[in-house]
Amino acid sequence: MISQSLTHEISRMEADLCSAFVDPTRILILYALDEKPRNVGELAEELQISQSSTSRHLKVLRDRGLVKTMRDGTRVQYRLADQRLIQALDLLRSVMRDRIAHRAGLMEEADI
Repeated sequence: MISQSLTHEISRMEADLCSAFVDPTRILILYALDEKPRNVGELAEELQISQSSTSRHLKVLRDRGLVKTMRDGTRVQYRLADQRLIQALDLLRSVMRDRIAHRAGLMEEADI
């Protein structure tokens, strides 16, 4: 039987972490910040979205503790709070690729 503490931890993780990954733009922001810290304008330009949309996404990521801020003169730079986020995202992408390949193989077998 699954322990109550594990159930509670998973519920918190889903609420805090997984909800941040619902929007693919946030994942792209995390990958961009993996390359180097950036400000809102730089992220907006790179991702080709508005600054207001970028700010909203960054707020979600900041509220969930996935990014941190640092002041650079009059600008605020964003950076990853934990490098392991990228490792986790890469692992999830790998699992997804394997699932897609498996399904494609099943479809090919069904066509035979």
